[in-house]
Amino acid sequence: MLNRRHLIASTLASAALPHLAFAQSIEKPKLTIAVGGKNLFYYLPLTIAEQLGYFRDEGLDVTIVDFAGGSKALQAVVGGSADVVSGAFEHTVNMQFKGQPMRAFVLQGLAPQVVLGINPKTMPNYQSVADLRGKKIGVTAPGSSTNVMVNYVLAKAGIKSSEVSFVGVGAANGAVAAMRSGQIDAISNLDPVITLLQRSGDLKIVSDTRIVSEAEKVFGGPMPAACLYAPEPFVRANPGTVQALTNAIVRADRWIHSAGPGDVIKVVPESYLLGDRAIYIDGFLAAQKALSPDGMFPTAGAQTAYRALASVDPKIAAAKLDLDAVYTNEFVKKAHARKRG
Repeated sequence: MLNRRHLIASTLASAALPHLAFAQSIEKPKLTIAVGGKNLFYYLPLTIAEQLGYFRDEGLDVTIVDFAGGSKALQAVVGGSADVVSGAFEHTVNMQFKGQPMRAFVLQGLAPQVVLGINPKTMPNYQSVADLRGKKIGVTAPGSSTNVMVNYVLAKAGIKSSEVSFVGVGAANGAVAAMRSGQIDAISNLDPVITLLQRSGDLKIVSDTRIVSEAEKVFGGPMPAACLYAPEPFVRANPGTVQALTNAIVRADRWIHSAGPGDVIKVVPESYLLGDRAIYIDGFLAAQKALSPDGMFPTAGAQTAYRALASVDPKIAAAKLDLDAVYTNEFVKKAHARKRG
């Protein structure tokens, strides 16, 4: 019964969207975007769009609220304190399963950019992923994309998520401190945190999805990462607003792929650098190719995300989901039709 209800709801949502006439007016010019770890390269297009005034150019007054992780950002939208999530794509699949349809409408990341690494101080004799059984693993926040990635890697090694302890450490200095102090035995996080820990010898990489080809090997296909997504009713009721948001992010995506590290350093807040410009530059160079150049979702992406979630959750594996309903490229296509830099 549960699966049937989800399938009917998602099918109706899927059928409704293609017939939308994209409005020229902006229905909700003042809105809030929730994000978990805004300083990460994972969400760099969001920061670029904000800092370079791309949202403002589209007639939007956007407030960005930063949380410890993507799952917390999602909670803000579900709870009504934010309108749109800048978060990991796989949440749209999970939310359809829960009967709360969300739709992603513009891509920021081609690959998850999540790195799993162990702490050389607490695990000096590490040999394989099997050694993580019974250990404390730091994630940005429980339930976030960093947690999903670890669950997937653990499952492939025959380890249940209940056999480890997950610790929320955020995505900035708190994550670095947790590793250096030995509070956690391993960490699943992103740049610039990963590059900083690696440079100081406080991290040994186990699995790295910053490289698109490596991410596809890990997940068995294209795995969309950061994107803007919102509840299905919001997308249907506010097509002009969604189009304006999409225009701004596509513009930021393009800017990033034509920019050099020096350009990025000038734009992002000083706090993003975590006290080391050289490491930030290295992190950007490592992440740049994993960021979307055009905002388009790969057609096989939803299936890859579903497989990743299904591998660790038997209930999702058994569910009948409409994966075409968790994203749309229609707004991005409209953005590309415009002549704008």
